[in-house]
Amino acid sequence: MTEIAVVALGGNALTLAGQAGTYDEMTANAAAMAMAVNDVLDAGWRVVVVHGNGPQVGNLALQQEAALRHEATAMVPAQPLAVLGAMTQGLLGSLLARSIDLLRGHGTAAALVTHVIVDPADPAFGAPSKPIGPFFEPAEAQRLARLSGWAVQPDSGRGYRRVVASPHPARVIEIDALRALVDAGHLVIAAGGGGIPVLAADTCRPVDAVIDKDRAACLIARQLGAQALLLVTAVDQVMLDYGLPTQTALGTITAGEAARHLAEGQFPPGSMGPKIEAALRFLDEGGDLAVITSPALLAATLGGRGQPAGTRIERTATPAGSAQAGSAQAGSAQAGSAQAGSAQAASAQAASAQAASAQAGSAQAGVPQTGAAQTGAGR
Repeated sequence: MTEIAVVALGGNALTLAGQAGTYDEMTANAAAMAMAVNDVLDAGWRVVVVHGNGPQVGNLALQQEAALRHEATAMVPAQPLAVLGAMTQGLLGSLLARSIDLLRGHGTAAALVTHVIVDPADPAFGAPSKPIGPFFEPAEAQRLARLSGWAVQPDSGRGYRRVVASPHPARVIEIDALRALVDAGHLVIAAGGGGIPVLAADTCRPVDAVIDKDRAACLIARQLGAQALLLVTAVDQVMLDYGLPTQTALGTITAGEAARHLAEGQFPPGSMGPKIEAALRFLDEGGDLAVITSPALLAATLGGRGQPAGTRIERTATPAGSAQAGSAQAGSAQAGSAQAGSAQAASAQAASAQAASAQAGSAQAGVPQTGAAQTGAGR
């Protein structure tokens, strides 16, 4: 049977930095993402797409706030955040499905409204961290926080954004329907925005939160028994010592190597950390391969061919993977081999508090969820 790949696209890939998020902008961006996904389909994979919705759900939330401030809710009642997430599933699912159908034929893609069970005791509800909506200057962000009761945090060195709770996904309610659509040969767009969060005790009442789409993609991949998890971002490869003179690009590495780099602090929670964590959990629970790269290199990295290529994380080392790793690192303009970069990173952390401090102070660290330039595709 044809293997399954679950592809996670960031919401920032559908509303690019500097864009307002108009329908025409999102349509053009969806077409570009569809081209990347089409390359994976052409390689013979069955595909499920999970997309983020940070910019889009944030914009809808701003509309709700504007209605409240202008006392327009008698005519148009404000809706809760989780319902806005459902709206983005329809909007972005439609855009992606139509773009894919233009390439593959009408009816190829199906967008599935998806609910995801979360734990009400998840500590994320007490510590909002998921950025949504546009960027604001510090003074404007603080004004909106006072006016609307928002939590706001700096994001990516580009300004401040509203942050909301981002609980871990536990179970996808529509997983059987999703599986049936995949088995029938459809490309399925599911768990948009990470899925609509609900509680197991009352699945008809959504919870105001936004689930991380990489975690949702990992959950779907595990529940489907997928062979590959593809995490799309704005950079071609994952970096060690990001932003430092010793910065090194990673080609093919094992899950053990990725786990060691994560433990060393190479991938902070606000940047590449969530993607590495999702990749490691997927591989730990039986997946074969996790890929982290830009849209243009997605299919080539998945196939382990081509130059340049992105970052491949394999459950165990393979001869082909080792050869590809050497090729990728030789072709990288940024640094030597992944193994050399790994040793250099470990040595730098052990020997130099200054390097650790510089990394912690860089734009990559301390940023909620979407991260710095290394994960610019964001949520």
